[in-house]
Amino acid sequence: MNKASSPTSVIESGAAAALLEPLTDLVIRAGAAILAVNRAVMRIEGKLDGSPVTEADLAADRIIAEGLARLAPQVPAVSEERVGLAKPAYDGSFFLIDPLDGTKEFLAGRDEYTVNVALVTDGIPVLGVIGAPALGLVWRGIVGRGAERLTRGEKSAPEPIHTRRLPARGKPWIAAVSRSHADCRTEAFIAERPGAIRKTLGSSVKFGRVAEGQADIYPRLAPTSEWDIAAGHAILTAAGGKITDAHGAALQFGKGGNGFIVPEFIAWGDPAAVE
Repeated sequence: MNKASSPTSVIESGAAAALLEPLTDLVIRAGAAILAVNRAVMRIEGKLDGSPVTEADLAADRIIAEGLARLAPQVPAVSEERVGLAKPAYDGSFFLIDPLDGTKEFLAGRDEYTVNVALVTDGIPVLGVIGAPALGLVWRGIVGRGAERLTRGEKSAPEPIHTRRLPARGKPWIAAVSRSHADCRTEAFIAERPGAIRKTLGSSVKFGRVAEGQADIYPRLAPTSEWDIAAGHAILTAAGGKITDAHGAALQFGKGGNGFIVPEFIAWGDPAAVE
């Protein structure tokens, strides 16, 4: 159950690092639960905002909620599927969860959906894990300690990842763009950069691709929710990137404004490119 952060719980850097492996395990287990759901016959319901929620969303959320209650019972947890229980503002540490990001991709039979878990402290995502179960990938990172990618199904060690420098003037750069959430402001932003190559992707996979240097920027100049981007924010920052609003200002999470809505953001692979 979500609880307000009173008294304030703060997870220090060392304790956060100790959580990385068990949180990764939770994300992988939640992803396995999603894969086990038969999309052809699963239950689908509508939320108050009109967005879909499936039994896969709920199965993943249940695994994560139970796991976090065992791992860190003193730390509040805010999930997209239980946001009605949230009591912001969160001034210390709290978990921010999207148990199935990219439900529309999932319903369409595509593989670009993810499980997102972030640890936020003092309004800033400091740890993030993104699992893409159908792709067999996990991206994870701790700010100040680096980021890495895991490939499931292979006997391979975690691979360190890092963002790349923005291409030199005149060279094309790659913009990760949403398949399901196009908007005119984002399109205008990209159009102002002649020669930009659009890489259409679903869910928080876009953050993973920028973090590992396969794309240069991920702009979304339209509203989204904090749980959609918190894990990606931490991973991209840990990989050397930066996330800002359209004016270059930092984002704040869990402060209670506008129901966990982020009005806009730009994820930059190269911090030197921030305008």
